[in-house]
Amino acid sequence: MCNICGCGHDEVQIENASKMGGDKTGKTAIHHHHDHHHDHNGSLHDYASGPAGVAVPGMSQTRLIQLEQDIMAKNDRYAAANRQYFNDRGILALNLVSSPGSGKTTLLVETIRRLSGLVDCSVIEGDQQTSADAERIRSTGAPALQINTGKGCHLDGHMVGHALESLSPNERSAVFIENVGNLVCPAAFDLGEAFKVAILSVTEGEDKALKYPDMFAAAGLVLVNKIDLLPYLDFDIDLAIANTRKVSPAVKVLRVSAKTGEGMDGWIEWIRTAHAMALAGSETATMEL
Repeated sequence: MCNICGCGHDEVQIENASKMGGDKTGKTAIHHHHDHHHDHNGSLHDYASGPAGVAVPGMSQTRLIQLEQDIMAKNDRYAAANRQYFNDRGILALNLVSSPGSGKTTLLVETIRRLSGLVDCSVIEGDQQTSADAERIRSTGAPALQINTGKGCHLDGHMVGHALESLSPNERSAVFIENVGNLVCPAAFDLGEAFKVAILSVTEGEDKALKYPDMFAAAGLVLVNKIDLLPYLDFDIDLAIANTRKVSPAVKVLRVSAKTGEGMDGWIEWIRTAHAMALAGSETATMEL
């Protein structure tokens, strides 16, 4: 159970490695109250136990704050191990975050197709239930591993660490982590990614960044998606971008449509530049794109 947002992690299921290619084997449950030791060739190891117990009525504010700090500290250790894993192998990891229905999976499918022959790609898919999105990704030929979070509303570093064991992405590749559709909790949980990429659909409000500032402040890139629908909507894209920059003045914003391809060249070029920096072993946290 997550003390930060109150969601449950007891039902987390991660696909077995053999299912990545489409076969229908089972899933592996992970339970956050167990200790895990992730070798990853020395990169992921000595994981501590997962989040502590749930806050109960009458719990003091001091105790609640301490529990939350413990959870985040543990997640940060998991994320640091994931980040080391990616850095050691020259892997670019991107954490795609958005509201439900923003078009993340459609955008990701088109992105993988455009990167074919340029960058080797694999995907960690996060949803509360079903493996539908992972199956859509696999239709491109890219490996994809599904994490079902059950009642959980976000991925965390622990889940991603387990997923990497099965996914085993190639060195010098790109790993896309498609987070659960939610603009609240994923903002707080580092997964070891180089960047969070926030996706805002034109079917949402122009004030989305103002309503969910933590997510947009944490993003290294914002994609305004489904711009092919602009002629049919009362959506002020310039206002949406201006509101985004009120939260994060220097953030780069790209306008894209996976359906028509408009703006996709800029997105692909951004990925290739970030990937080149990962290959060079540069400090991606300070990279200017």
